[in-house]
Amino acid sequence: QVQLLESGGGLVQAGGSLRLSCAASGRTFSRHAMGWFRQAPGKEREFIAAITLSGRNKYYADSVKGRFTLSRDNVKNTVYLQMNSLKPEDTAVYRCAARQGSSYSVKGYEYDYWGQGTQVTVSS
Repeated sequence: QVQLLESGGGLVQAGGSLRLSCAASGRTFSRHAMGWFRQAPGKEREFIAAITLSGRNKYYADSVKGRFTLSRDNVKNTVYLQMNSLKPEDTAVYRCAARQGSSYSVKGYEYDYWGQGTQVTVSS
């Protein structure tokens, strides 16, 4: 089983940056595609970004494309989400997720493991 732990959330001003980390345990981390989701109060869970097993292919939701950058380090068993030009609408609980396989998915139910989340708050 894979355990995921997010970190790096916090409070920032609009236009600022944060880097979220998702540390995974287990020898099979490199065999999982990874995704990031977020959920704001009163809103549905939203897909943000995903990275394939190889790390070569990435997909970003339109709402964050050009501002967020996803990367993974399979040696360190860590996925990073660099968030730049943050907006108040980015305020949410951010969770990383893992799914068996090489390709990404925008569907939350296709992910097998989830972190507990880290709060990101962007002030106006």
